[in-house]
Amino acid sequence: MKSSLLSLTLLGSFWLGSATTLGQASDYPIQPVPFTDVHVDDPFWSPRIEKNRTETIPASFARIESTGRLKNFDMAAKGEGKFCTTYTFDDTDIYKTIEGASFSMAVHPDPQLDAYVDSLIGVVKAAQEPDGYLYTARTIDPANPHKWAGPERWVLEHENSHELYNSGHLFEAAAAHYQATGKRNLLDIALKNADLLLDVFGPNKRHVAPGHEVVEMGLVKLYRLTGREKYLDLAKFFIDERGKREYDENSPDPWKNGKYWQDATPVVDEDEAVGHAVRAMYLYAAVADVAALTGDEAYTTAVDRIWDNMVGKKIYVQGGIGAVPSGERFGENYDLPNHSAYNETCAAIGNVYWNHRMFLLHGDAKYMDVLEKVLYNGMISGVGMDGKTFFYTNAMQITDHYQHHDLERERSGWFVCSCCPTNVTRFMPSIPGYVYAKRNDDLYVNLFINGSADVDVKGKSVTITQENNYPWDGGLAFTLKPRSSTEFNLKIRIPGWVQNEALPSDLYRFEGNSDAKPEINVNGQAVDYTMDKGYAVLSRKWKRNDKVEVMLPMDVRRVVANEQVEADRGKVAIQRGPLIYCAEWKDNDGQASNILLPEQVEFTPTFESSLLNGVTVLEGQAPKVEVIDNGLGLKTETKPVRLIPYYAWANRGPGEMQIWFPEKVTGVELFAEESK
Repeated sequence: MKSSLLSLTLLGSFWLGSATTLGQASDYPIQPVPFTDVHVDDPFWSPRIEKNRTETIPASFARIESTGRLKNFDMAAKGEGKFCTTYTFDDTDIYKTIEGASFSMAVHPDPQLDAYVDSLIGVVKAAQEPDGYLYTARTIDPANPHKWAGPERWVLEHENSHELYNSGHLFEAAAAHYQATGKRNLLDIALKNADLLLDVFGPNKRHVAPGHEVVEMGLVKLYRLTGREKYLDLAKFFIDERGKREYDENSPDPWKNGKYWQDATPVVDEDEAVGHAVRAMYLYAAVADVAALTGDEAYTTAVDRIWDNMVGKKIYVQGGIGAVPSGERFGENYDLPNHSAYNETCAAIGNVYWNHRMFLLHGDAKYMDVLEKVLYNGMISGVGMDGKTFFYTNAMQITDHYQHHDLERERSGWFVCSCCPTNVTRFMPSIPGYVYAKRNDDLYVNLFINGSADVDVKGKSVTITQENNYPWDGGLAFTLKPRSSTEFNLKIRIPGWVQNEALPSDLYRFEGNSDAKPEINVNGQAVDYTMDKGYAVLSRKWKRNDKVEVMLPMDVRRVVANEQVEADRGKVAIQRGPLIYCAEWKDNDGQASNILLPEQVEFTPTFESSLLNGVTVLEGQAPKVEVIDNGLGLKTETKPVRLIPYYAWANRGPGEMQIWFPEKVTGVELFAEESK
């Protein structure tokens, strides 16, 4: 593997090099430190990344074979058979898993996996049509394509054909595979497909707003890899095509209107996060990419407005988005019901991609605060601790009496629509790429993950090492080893939750303010520091083995929602550090929906190494409402209550789970036991 190919930069997936490499006119002002340069050795994240490598990726490939997804490519190559899976986008499960395997091989070479991936690429290549078209749902039997595909190429792309969506994930996988291995076998397939898109779409050619975004992100990656501006131009063209779809009052799905497709308003005029949440995240991430690469201020202004709307009115307390099950979509402002919350895992991953880009645009810690909220709560809740079971949706509330039919109580090994498991495979190896970033003489520390990183600051090599027990403890230590004494600014994110900010908006707030402040020492001596956009700035001439210690207070905090969130009025959620906590049936006498948390309830944190792969639990005494007298009465009695991190729920079987707790009883609703 060529050493030059290992100097990779990650942005949702790979991009190559810097602006000067491609002669780009502009780029993100802040550049992330490549995940291949960040060597993680962390008790929280290392086992998860390793589990993804040893369990999730192999299981994903096995299921791709057993479910017929690979067979679809074989049949397409032969031009005979019948599409044997359910969805036109099933091709992407192979692409996303190859992408995850490539990320993994970039830091953990595996000749056997490398050979297997090459064999899959051979199958994909055989299925590609001579002009570059690659879409098994049509190629298998062009006279009888999948019903979503339409009778001809592209005619239903604005809805559910997913032809361009498939291309986008192919492009992302190809970029990752080439940069990890140096091989062009998948890249050549992708470039052939991309050149077909250049022939078909654009000004004076076919016009379409892709029904499911991601091709825009993929084209940007090919642009970064090749320097061909036509790929970037096409990404922008697809974005600018939006805003032309009218409301169809005769649609069998009345919600499936322009908003659902992010196609009711031109992107530059949009001020709301709308529609299918995964599609939205991929679109907004691509808009940020194109804004950075072209300097288009209208794009930047638009994504700023949309971000403010999402974070201020449309995100759950644990970072989940996409409240409405019908259409997996955003609801109206403050429409955040708990009993029916959808919160797709793919949407959480997309939210990480978008917030990272927003940080790279603006250098503000608030975007990393949201990223951390999503990452430690609503994203990793989507994969079980065995690495082989998943949630498609991430519920906010599971009770015996309020169970929405679209929500899962138990994790599944696979889904008919398997987008979330394969998205997890490609995301997990990339996490080290979100830890550090740099700009000129600024070195940003964004996430607190043990390990070391090799960073070039002002043309000089610096190794930075983290030692911590995050997210269980707020004590952080950073050792800097510049090759020679170097003056630069070390910018350490001070999370919003340390600064009495539950979220960078008024959607959620802590009950009462904490006076605890972070303490920072350099070489054992307390130092003064300035704050800039949420970062503690330490400016000095750093020498070898300088040590920075930061103590983040980790009080147990009560979170309340904006009064306009009807579902959370009179309720509290519990947060410690970056983690949102929940009550699960297993720890609370088989029930979680009967717990009250009045103001006087206090919790004590205790680390339990043998529970759920090691977690800090919160223990206290709180009122519980119980049925007595053979169902003829109620009583309230103070009993032990135990809370676990939200991400860890549903790893011990199905049962009740609760995040928001009433502070007091305001009414009673009676349920009769259903007959068996």
